[in-house]
Order: sequence, then C-alpha cells, then structure tokens
Amino acid sequence: MKKIITIQHTQSIHHTNGMVGSWTDWELTEAGKQQAENIGRNLSAELSGRKYKIYSSDLMRAWQTAEPLARYMGVKIEQHKELREFNAGEAVGKTSKWAKENALSVNSFDDRQFHNAETWREFWNRISDYCEKIVKDEAENIIIVSHGMFFSVWQAVWLGMDIHEFKYSGFPGGVSFMTIDDDGIRRIDRWNDEGYIKELHNNGG
Repeated sequence: MKKIITIQHTQSIHHTNGMVGSWTDWELTEAGKQQAENIGRNLSAELSGRKYKIYSSDLMRAWQTAEPLARYMGVKIEQHKELREFNAGEAVGKTSKWAKENALSVNSFDDRQFHNAETWREFWNRISDYCEKIVKDEAENIIIVSHGMFFSVWQAVWLGMDIHEFKYSGFPGGVSFMTIDDDGIRRIDRWNDEGYIKELHNNGG
C-alpha cells in the first residue's frame, strides 16, 4: 500500500497584496510561516516512526511550507519544477486587477489566457504526468507540497477524471491523505484538512 499526503502552501504574500501568484516567487507571510511551523509539528507527531519522502514545488512559498516538516522529520526536501502552480505567462508579476483586465478569451482547453501562459490542457497533462510518476515511485510514503490550482486538478486526476473546466478546491495549509491499495485502487481518505495549521491539531476534530 502506498500513502500520499499533499500539503497546499500556507498564507503567501500574494494572498494579501492583490498580486498574481502563479510562477512569481512569493514568500510566505509571517502568519504563513507560523502555519507552516504548526503543520510541521502537528503532522510529524502524527507520522512518528514512519519514513516519508518530501517533494516540493521549487517556488519559495511551497518549500518554505515544507521546511518545518522536513526539519521535524529529519528528511531532505526534493524540489520539483513540475509541482509549480499554473504558469500565467504574461500575468506573472502583475496585479490581479491587471490580469482580470487583460485576460484573453478562452474558448477551449487549448487557448492561452495570457501570452506565453500554459494552456489548460498543458497544465492538466503536466499534473497527470507527475501523478503517474508518483504512482510508480518506489517510495511507499510520499509528502507533496504544492499550490492551490495544482491540487485542485490533482484531486480530479487522482480519481481518474477526464479534463474539465477548473473548479477550485484548495485551502492554504490544507492537508490531504490518499492511498493506493494493493490492488492499485486509488482513494482519497481525507481532503483539505485545515486543522494542521492550528497550534494544536486534534485529529478528526
């Protein structure tokens, strides 16, 4: 049986300043850093005695979220560019207001919302490819730290859904638990648990 835990990065500066997230390399806010510390302490205590690999997006807000957990668990973080958020192309580094005013018309999964942006199909396929890479990974226990749009698609891909219009299902600091049983059946056991960002996590509460 393979166990996968996903962690959406905690509060980032772009959550508070009206800027586009995407591939801009934002840091966590002070609140986000404390949330990451809480996740590290709470989750590591729950996973005590089990070996996990930690894979993170190479964008700062993701690996800053992963750092406390890696420290508590005594493991290294492997940064993977494939775990980055959706690439918004020309909108990277711009304000959300600019993005709203300058977005191009999107009528299919192959249209680009901004110049040099990923198409929705390219983004979906990037996540699908990475998901299959994780399924084939020799590690039995894996923690993945990434971004809100990434995990919203990951959830659908994990369940075997075909490409469809975007529906956001994330929460900053949300922790999710998935398994693949011995017959290869994939399950989502718990999705987007917000409790780990708190000072004390009461599992199931």
